[in-house]
Amino acid sequence: KIAMIAVDKELRMRNMKSRLVLQVHDELVFNVVPDELPELQALVVEEMEGAFKGSVPLEVAAGTGRNWLEAH
Repeated sequence: KIAMIAVDKELRMRNMKSRLVLQVHDELVFNVVPDELPELQALVVEEMEGAFKGSVPLEVAAGTGRNWLEAH
């Protein structure tokens, strides 16, 4: 949830048109403007990896696709 709030805040600050539409367990699903994809992926990975500081670092994978199945 910390990462979700941070990503949403950054999307709005950067005036990006892509939007977070769904959270399922530990996954975030976005509607992405194609030109924003590289910037959005970097932002999401950075915010999700940095959302919790523990002795074991969090590892984040970012997949893309026209639907959830393609993204995995």
